[in-house]
Amino acid sequence: MEHTNFVHLHLHSQYSLLDGAIKIPDLIERVKEYRMPAVAVTDHGNMFGAIEFYTKAVAAGIKPIIGCEVYIAPGSRFEKTNARGSSEASYHYVLLCKNLAGYRNLCRLVSAGYREGFYYRPRIDWELLRENNEGLIAMTACLGGEIPVLLGAGRMDEALARTRQMSEIFDNNRLYLELQENFIPEQTPVNRGLIEIAKELSLPLVATNDCHYLTRESAHAHEVLLCIQTGKTMDDDKRMRFSNDEFYVKTPGEMAALFKEYPQALANTVEIAQRCNLELDFKTYHFPQYEKPAEQTLDEVLAEMSRKGLDERLADIRKLRELTAEDETRYRERLETELDCIKQMGFPGYFLIVADFINWGKDHDIPVGPGRGSAAGSLVAFAIRITDIDPMPYNLLFERFLNPERVSMPDIDVDFCIYGRERVIDYVRQRYGEANVAQIITFGTMQAKGVIRDVGRALNMSFAETDKIAKLIPGILNITLKDSLAQEPKLKELIDKDAKIKELFNVALALEGLTRHASTHAAGVVVTPKALTEYLPLYTDPKSGGQVTQFAMSYVEKIGLVKFDFLGLKTLTVIDNAVRLVRSGKAPDFDLRLIRDDDQKSYELLSKGETTGVFQLESSGMKEYLIKLKPSCFEDLIAMVALYRPGPLGSGMVDSFIKRKHGQESFDYPFPQLEPILKDTYGVIVYQEQVMLIAQVLGNYSLGGADLLRRAMGKKKPEEMAKEREKFMAGAKANKLDIKKAEAVFDLMEKFAAYGFNKSHSAAYALVAYHTAYLKAHYPVEFMAALLTEDMENTDKVIKNIAEVRAMGVEVLPPDINASDRTFTVHGNSIRFGLGAVKGVGSAALESIIEERSKGEYTSLQDFCEKVDLRKVNKKVVEALIRCGAFDSLKARRSQLMVVLEESMEIGQKVQREKEQGQESLFGTAEIVNHKGNGYGKLPDIDEWPENVLLGFEKEALGFYITGHPLARHSAAIKRFATCDTAGLHERPDKSEVKVCGIVAGLKELTTKKGDRMAFVTLEDLSGFVEMVVFPETYQAAMELLKGEEPLLVSGTLDVGEESCKLLATEVLPLREVKERLTKKVHFRLTTPGLTEGQLTALKDIIDRHRGSCDVLLHLVIPNRSETVIGLPESQKVSASDEIMDAAEKLFGYNVVTFE
Repeated sequence: MEHTNFVHLHLHSQYSLLDGAIKIPDLIERVKEYRMPAVAVTDHGNMFGAIEFYTKAVAAGIKPIIGCEVYIAPGSRFEKTNARGSSEASYHYVLLCKNLAGYRNLCRLVSAGYREGFYYRPRIDWELLRENNEGLIAMTACLGGEIPVLLGAGRMDEALARTRQMSEIFDNNRLYLELQENFIPEQTPVNRGLIEIAKELSLPLVATNDCHYLTRESAHAHEVLLCIQTGKTMDDDKRMRFSNDEFYVKTPGEMAALFKEYPQALANTVEIAQRCNLELDFKTYHFPQYEKPAEQTLDEVLAEMSRKGLDERLADIRKLRELTAEDETRYRERLETELDCIKQMGFPGYFLIVADFINWGKDHDIPVGPGRGSAAGSLVAFAIRITDIDPMPYNLLFERFLNPERVSMPDIDVDFCIYGRERVIDYVRQRYGEANVAQIITFGTMQAKGVIRDVGRALNMSFAETDKIAKLIPGILNITLKDSLAQEPKLKELIDKDAKIKELFNVALALEGLTRHASTHAAGVVVTPKALTEYLPLYTDPKSGGQVTQFAMSYVEKIGLVKFDFLGLKTLTVIDNAVRLVRSGKAPDFDLRLIRDDDQKSYELLSKGETTGVFQLESSGMKEYLIKLKPSCFEDLIAMVALYRPGPLGSGMVDSFIKRKHGQESFDYPFPQLEPILKDTYGVIVYQEQVMLIAQVLGNYSLGGADLLRRAMGKKKPEEMAKEREKFMAGAKANKLDIKKAEAVFDLMEKFAAYGFNKSHSAAYALVAYHTAYLKAHYPVEFMAALLTEDMENTDKVIKNIAEVRAMGVEVLPPDINASDRTFTVHGNSIRFGLGAVKGVGSAALESIIEERSKGEYTSLQDFCEKVDLRKVNKKVVEALIRCGAFDSLKARRSQLMVVLEESMEIGQKVQREKEQGQESLFGTAEIVNHKGNGYGKLPDIDEWPENVLLGFEKEALGFYITGHPLARHSAAIKRFATCDTAGLHERPDKSEVKVCGIVAGLKELTTKKGDRMAFVTLEDLSGFVEMVVFPETYQAAMELLKGEEPLLVSGTLDVGEESCKLLATEVLPLREVKERLTKKVHFRLTTPGLTEGQLTALKDIIDRHRGSCDVLLHLVIPNRSETVIGLPESQKVSASDEIMDAAEKLFGYNVVTFE
């Protein structure tokens, strides 16, 4: 193909955040179309897109030129004063990489811009350029460049002098004077000046277009993008904007026409492209240096550590179960096989590094998870304590983790306690050097709903208008606007009808997928053998100040760097705190690692669905399935963790699994070889590992080959699948298997591969779930105290957990100044609130209260005020402590204490002042008499506050009720009439019709544009809160009720958003009235997975036994798919009694009945 004689060298991709609007795939396509041999990407101050650009350009046969439009400080990069804006704080220059030395220098420069020179923009300076210019070509940039600025100001002599200095730094013909023709009046004198300087100094010219968007037609969308960046609207005359629509990727012909008088400037673009020959190495892994004894290889160190570790593990296993000599041989042979594979693939250093930081965490009392992802399938990882789950009993496969037939970097993700994660990362920094460790960047993109909202704001559309459009986007993960248009007819209708909405949608379509912002990845950490800037540029997170890579995770791995995932898991903190409480009380030698996996009490708890607080198993849907399944072994638990996902739930797999476990659905194995593989899952293919084992035993695959088959099935590529089918059938034929049956098994594998889950990950997380279930079953008070402590800042969760604690028969005691610690503590069979849960009681106040108490308990409010540091424990703090009941144990009424509080604090301050001055009160505090004639310390004889005031103050101080709840006495009626509690609303589908019972906890009234009143209401029930929108018509009818204090039954439609769930109220009734009304309908809501014919027959008997005057509506719910409502005939009307509700709950194990 004949190439054109022009190359774009000044171009901004979408990684010039909210300024560049060119997506890299679109750019490559356009460049190919124009037959250009090469193209450069020069984003503002960063190299975020460099590797994406490089790989995609090379794949398309186009030479990539990596560059950057850098910001250069007028003086030193360390001077950060006196600038009135970014244009005064820095100039622009374009730098392009000639080779690897240039790439490394550019990485250093761009990193320093963020780390050292940031002031409005990431700036470098000439000192850095003198040291780091090798391998770089420089261009003088746009009108924001230093030379163009000087020329524009008529300072020709200075411009000439500065260009001369620059040409000395960028010697050997590496400085080009950049001509642009964007029809901006200011550009003409600048171009004239640049041509003059070029003649004077014999420097080459180069033609560029400063591209910011792909086509001329994209200019409007780009203008909107600038509004999004600057927070302005298109109606604002003072908004930042480009002068015209010329900043697009022009054709070589257009550029030739613009620069026809300067053909050399065009030819020089090709010359520069020919000089830039950067070749990046994607084949080499750059492992951090693990410190080992000089006389040993890494292979030897890992082998020695693994064998020793396995001996220790086997000793622990023997404490739990018998191990035969044959078992032990299997363990040792598997270990050696894995070690050989790790050695052959060259990854022993990786394992040693991971083991090092995990064991450092464990040695420093930082809770670490038992495993995560496919690494839990490795016996080596188990032996060296990277994981804590034994892969052997659960048939977890090493090849699912490391495949010798497909060499790729191992990936071990690690869960740490949320409070210890940062300490482990700090340890890694110290161990491998600050310059060699960074977290990994992640980019937020403008996705369907978000881009609609962003563009709506920029077009100055009202929130309501934009919200209406955003809510029509289906709530499907990663859905595009194009797909939304195809799926939602109302969207097309609005676009066709309203020109403003059409503009909104078209602009959103143009901007969709652009990178919106950069932040730090939640888990990824990269560690390198040399300074990071030898391999990639660094970014500084503006929030944390942390060192972050400029390349996203996949591109960090692409250049051969080793990343580790450090995740924070709250449950590990809960488990750790619960174990501490157990050890400090009931069982000093308790060790969670040495519990058996067949504990009956734990499975009973799971089978009853009493799993609030149990990891992964606490949603209402999961509780329902546990009640149906009645898990009786650890394999059941692994399967439930794997199956509780939309795909399996909607496919009928869960239904079959439950029925087969209970013998309600027959199944057989097409081949006897499948029984050991599928026995634990009752013939259902649940795991990816089962697909691999079936391929091994029936199709003669190696486990490595079987892993490749699993991947191919996941990708669903027809040509790949045809090859794999042929291979599988050849193996089946060699094994003399029935060909038709073998073909049917392959079809089954293919079908379930879409739903198959990684068993290693499921087993590791099932172990965490089992640990929490065991603690809750055996040490319920300690477990719930630990859970409450961890959720102390989250009012909704505290309310839910307190309701659970009460349902368990455990008493919840209010905070107490003499008995409470900072956190929730165990007192026999009760849980005592921590003082840290009281609003407004900060850490300084807490320290003072606890420190003084250690010298002796407080005997009265007065004694308290004399002892604590009243500079830290102010009046508001003491008021909150009184109101929540923290002084109740001193046998004084809360109302009395509030009356004497001010006087007690005054005298307390006086006593403390005198003590500081070394004086004793003349008569002692007991002799001080107040002006009312009462003796100091005596309490006025007044009644306690009424219950509603008492509870109201309690809630104000804590955010929730402890000693009682206004709804507690109505719990039976709530169960009858509410279809859902607030905690379960987020699990219901969008637009569901629900009934919720609660009391109003907050109301904000507002007036609509039409002058009607409406309200936002916070409704509270026994499990939490929901935000409720009450539109004018409903508000007018229910205003008095919503401003009152009595329990209400609210009917409405759910509005499930990305992050929150609102209830759009349609009817508000007082609960007493609902109870008094005659119930007209009885609803039975049944989910189909696990539902048996026997249960339906038994339900018919219940209906027949409780005849009455209410209609029966049967709701059959297929999760994530449909809900069918069947009205039963007149002959099957029932009575709305507690007995029918109890009988149905007994039959199904969970509440299925509501009354209407």
